[in-house]
This record gives sequence, C-alpha cells and structure tokens, in this order.
Amino acid sequence: PVQILAYMDSTPTVQETELKSRVGFLYPILTHNISVFINATQERDSGQYVCTVNVADDKSSTGRNVGVINLTVLVPPAVPACQLHGNPTVGNNVTLSCSSKKGKPLPTYQWLRTSPSLEVFFPPKLDQFRGTLKLTNLSLEMSGLYVCKAENQAGFEECSIILEV
Repeated sequence: PVQILAYMDSTPTVQETELKSRVGFLYPILTHNISVFINATQERDSGQYVCTVNVADDKSSTGRNVGVINLTVLVPPAVPACQLHGNPTVGNNVTLSCSSKKGKPLPTYQWLRTSPSLEVFFPPKLDQFRGTLKLTNLSLEMSGLYVCKAENQAGFEECSIILEV
C-alpha cells in the first residue's frame, strides 16, 4: 500500500514511491483535512492507500490513527477490433466478433446494424461479454454496416464491419 503520513503539528508527507511526484495535499495541514490528489492518474495507481495521523497529545495506547481506502482507477475501452468469421454466402452462418484489448472494468459489447436500416441485437444472438454476434441462415437482406460498441463506466469505443452476403 501507499502510505501517507500526517503530523498535526507539521507538514504532511508521502512515503517515497513512484507516486510521490504526482501526489499532493488539497489543504494546508492547519485545516485538519489531509485529503490528497493524484495527478495524471494511471491504472497502476489502483490499490490500497493508508493514511496515518499522529496527534501529539493523543492519550490512546497506540498513539496512531489510521485510515485505509481502496482505489480502483477506471480505464475506458481501447478501440475494439471487429472481425468476420465464416463464409458470408446465402444460407450460411457467420459470427461477427468484437474485442477491446483494454478496459477496466471489462467492457460489455453491443452490436447493431446501421444500414440499410437500423437493427439492434440481443441474446441469444448477441453475447455481450464475449463481443460475438451469431448470424444464422444468411439472406441478402442481412447485408449492411454492422457496428460494435465496447463500453464500461469510463467510456466507450466503436468499430465497424461491412457484411456483404
């Protein structure tokens, strides 16, 4: 864990870590609020943070007050890759796949056909966790532009593929 130390009669400090140059305190110590900020937040900043406050006139047996917080840094999905698996001829089955290499939490996927007319897909054709769309018994009318949206709480990205039956 990253440890933040604050002494009520001196300046708060952050232990030596790679974060030290990006962490600062929001308020002067006299406010008794030792909230911190992290600049240029990165996924690897996720983890447990410990704040230890030492009060000079504290009569408790330990003489220390500790606060712990777990931080999860969210990461938007990377631009996904769209692929076609199978032979797109009339009567055949194909699978469209969509996969994003980044995202925290893991993204969910939604497929839709945007042209020639809008069509939204749902399970069982769509697997929103794997990013696959199964199209069965292909017909000429199923041709068009298919768009996949990878999304999580931090954002979304899209890719598309043209299906020509």
